[in-house]
Amino acid sequence: VQLQASGGGLVQVGGSLRLSCAASGLRFSLYTMGWFRQAPGKEREFVAVISRSGFKTYANFVEGRFTISRDNAKNTVYLQMNSLKPEDTAIYYCAADPEFKRDTSYSHWGQGTQVTVSS
Repeated sequence: VQLQASGGGLVQVGGSLRLSCAASGLRFSLYTMGWFRQAPGKEREFVAVISRSGFKTYANFVEGRFTISRDNAKNTVYLQMNSLKPEDTAIYYCAADPEFKRDTSYSHWGQGTQVTVSS
């Protein structure tokens, strides 16, 4: 199984980024897909998750700014991030698991993509 995250970068406060995570080696449509992030000196934390059927849930800090989506035909999950804040600076990871969950016990992880929000 491989999860390849991309789309990170440097953006100013209030800007937007769209992260992508391309999956291979698994039956993508049967997996829950999650996004997590880890800032320097902090633990990895949940950001958003989308179930096999498309049910979505978000961390409280998202506050309507982020949208998770999936394209099963492309084996890809996305995270659209708007109104970015400096505190959103972190490495963002995608993850896959057969079960719907918000904790970090996912079976498969991508390598992460850096998001830096400058003030």
